[in-house]
Amino acid sequence: MSDNKNILKRKGGLGRGLGALIEGSYDKKTEPSPTVSANPANVVGDIPVDQIQTNPYQPRTHFDQESLEELAESIRVQGIIQPITVRQLDSGQYQLISGERRYQASKLAGLQAIPAYIRKANDQQMLEMALIENIQRENLNAIEIALSYQRLLSECSLKQEELGERVGKKRTTVTNYLRLLKLPPDIQVALRDNLITMGHARALINIENIDQQLEVFRRIVDEELSVRKVEEIVRKLNNPEKVNKPAVQATQNELSGEVKKVESRLSTYFGTKIQVKSNKSGKGEIKIPFLSVDELNRILEILNYSG
Repeated sequence: MSDNKNILKRKGGLGRGLGALIEGSYDKKTEPSPTVSANPANVVGDIPVDQIQTNPYQPRTHFDQESLEELAESIRVQGIIQPITVRQLDSGQYQLISGERRYQASKLAGLQAIPAYIRKANDQQMLEMALIENIQRENLNAIEIALSYQRLLSECSLKQEELGERVGKKRTTVTNYLRLLKLPPDIQVALRDNLITMGHARALINIENIDQQLEVFRRIVDEELSVRKVEEIVRKLNNPEKVNKPAVQATQNELSGEVKKVESRLSTYFGTKIQVKSNKSGKGEIKIPFLSVDELNRILEILNYSG
């Protein structure tokens, strides 16, 4: 690298969650040291690539090879714009805290050494820093984010409110991601591989029956259903009576209106109040009341009336 000063300048600010964990920062006015002191802390230096171990707490489980090749080519031309972050081990080796993608791409690019921030961190701090740093990256998929949130809660003993503050997210957002981990493995893999979207997954969560979840999931993939369509399907599955009721009610209302019209016409025809009753299936009866024998005879004459 021809210009270490430019390469090692700090690129933008860290997320507040990660920044709160790391004491000290690289000062742009400070000359970056090309070598590393015996007991470094909060400094920047070039570290041989073969002395860096990968992070056992790395939350990312998948690195796209084509994307790594593109980054490696950029590094060959531009160098490392943002140093990786490591901690020094007792063995004299270094262990990645964050920046594994840059580290892997640097090896592909053939770099012998790579600029790095060197921090003091115990295992829990290292896990927390690695998780939060990765969560704040836009290209992390929804399942990786959900798993990272779960690890922060369980392994770092954080509560959901604290977690939201660390990663700069609302508690409801954190909860929505954590709920994804309740989905069947097939659906989680599809979400990870971008076969379905976060919106699809959130709709599927609301289906309690796993078999129905998987059935709707297969329809999403096969029929390329939109999120809105899936939400509609889920509403019908969860509220079958509510969905059918308006149609039944509309039919009943139509029937009731027709019955009233028939009642009115018959009452006019017979000159007395006629009652027409009908049930949901369309069956019913007609009642013709009379107050005397004379009125009955009159009605009978009407019924026999031919013209």
